[in-house]
Amino acid sequence: MDQTALDYLRFSGRPDGRVALAEVYLKEQGLFHTTASPEAEYSDTVSLDLGSVEPSLAGPRRPQDRVRLGDVKSSFLKELDSLAAASKKPRPADPSAATLPELNHGAVVLAAITSCTNTSNPSVMIAAGLLARKAVERGLAVKPWVKTSLAPGSKVVTEYLREAGLWPALEKLNFHLVGYGCTTCIGNSGPLPAEVSKAIEERDLVAVSVLSGNRNFEGRINSEVRANYLASPPLVVAYALAGRIDLDLQTEPLGTGKDGQPVYLKDIWPSRKEVEETVLRSLRSDMFRKEYADVFTGDAQWSGLEVPAGDTYAWDPASTYVRHPPYFENMPAEPRPAEDVHAARVLAVFADSITTDHISPAGSIKTKSPAGAYLVDHGVAPKDFNSYGARRGNHEVMVRGTFANVRIRNKMTPEIEGGFTTHLPSGEPMSIYAAAMRYQEEGVPTVVLAGKEYGTGSSRDWAAKGPRLQGVRAVIAESFERIHRSNLVGMGIAPLEFLPGESVQSLGLTGFEVFEITGLAEGVETGTAQGREVDVRATADTGKVTPFKARLRLDTPQEVQYYRHGGILHYVLRQLLKG
Repeated sequence: MDQTALDYLRFSGRPDGRVALAEVYLKEQGLFHTTASPEAEYSDTVSLDLGSVEPSLAGPRRPQDRVRLGDVKSSFLKELDSLAAASKKPRPADPSAATLPELNHGAVVLAAITSCTNTSNPSVMIAAGLLARKAVERGLAVKPWVKTSLAPGSKVVTEYLREAGLWPALEKLNFHLVGYGCTTCIGNSGPLPAEVSKAIEERDLVAVSVLSGNRNFEGRINSEVRANYLASPPLVVAYALAGRIDLDLQTEPLGTGKDGQPVYLKDIWPSRKEVEETVLRSLRSDMFRKEYADVFTGDAQWSGLEVPAGDTYAWDPASTYVRHPPYFENMPAEPRPAEDVHAARVLAVFADSITTDHISPAGSIKTKSPAGAYLVDHGVAPKDFNSYGARRGNHEVMVRGTFANVRIRNKMTPEIEGGFTTHLPSGEPMSIYAAAMRYQEEGVPTVVLAGKEYGTGSSRDWAAKGPRLQGVRAVIAESFERIHRSNLVGMGIAPLEFLPGESVQSLGLTGFEVFEITGLAEGVETGTAQGREVDVRATADTGKVTPFKARLRLDTPQEVQYYRHGGILHYVLRQLLKG
């Protein structure tokens, strides 16, 4: 940290006493940098040639999939076959008879400046506004099939955009304020216009979203949109003007101006000087102080809420939003002895890079889904379903949405896209939730098999809570995302890793076997669980037995304790009761 950081704290409305405390603390810790500071010694260093920095996006499936701006068109076309759905619906013989015949693969149907990382940066928000104003001046307009939105993370953003005179141009291009907070990036974009949805469905189109968020995993943004790209706010505006992703913005025009001439991105891209001068002119310290002076007060609705008396929460059994969770039901004062896993069935077999967005409920709730059926049964109309995020306090909704991502693929049901599996030994195909509940009724434990990087992405708690409530006892994967592995332990699920060189494929596993995991209980009870190799036996219907070893990823003594107690919630509650 340095003086510039302190200046920012002061400029953004932090009290002088808080800024002074930060300065004293940082200096006492040796974390404050000045020109007189000695050169820091690091265990590793990274060199970056600033001249090599160039415009880029990320997509179409993961935030780490960086694509140079000039390569976006060719990259999308290369990915198109894998993105396209295997639809059995016949396409219209006459495209002109179809809904929105001008739509094709690569159409940008969502363009969102969201509340994620980028909207905390005045320079990129001002750049978006300047680009919008230049576009309007040249006579450009957003394509009619693009659903646009602007959802800053702070009211200060709208203040300085208005002060800069850029708000009218953004609204002219339909980037209207939809609220402050998390929206499109977590699947809260709302429905697409009916005719756009119909066109995508009729012709099985690979539609695209471009958003200034930081997550674009499959199925997260919108269930009808298969390709999702992360971009800076000004590029979001640019792609809304273009209306398609299969366009090289560096060489092809965004559209035709009012003078009949083509308009290129370079024609309306603001210069660094324009951006800096506008930021200095329009952003003031008093904006932060005014907006945050009463940030905790709330509006009339908040102030008018009835607050129940008492020291504990008053659970409403009729609520479909917040229900009493079942984690502590029948919990003894002391943990039961750890147990091995016997006669387990496989709930699902997944490939590499299964993310927490594949596992955890996110986005809108579909009517024809286990969660949707539950809400309908409880008198909730589909228009009032809201999102999984809004109903995260209702475990009944969330457990039904676990492994229900529309883009997830279970190798046990390769012909079906979505959260489905095969119940065994019946062989019946059904939703993963339905199979999980049936296995619990039958007293059968379940396991999940996976490839590399299981649980990558946002470390959301429901990616571990959901499988726990579905009865999953262990996940056997080639590797885990580190935080998700810890979350599994925290919910009492054993993370097991195939030994190096081994995998579902190399061992010839299909998911139709019966699994035995031994050595797990002994390791936990004797304190030898850390990194222990346990024995796994997979027995196929033919009688073929595939034995192998897996490494138990309980990495610390504390994690062993969490697992022994059935999870961190049980461990903490027992410590509180003892206290």
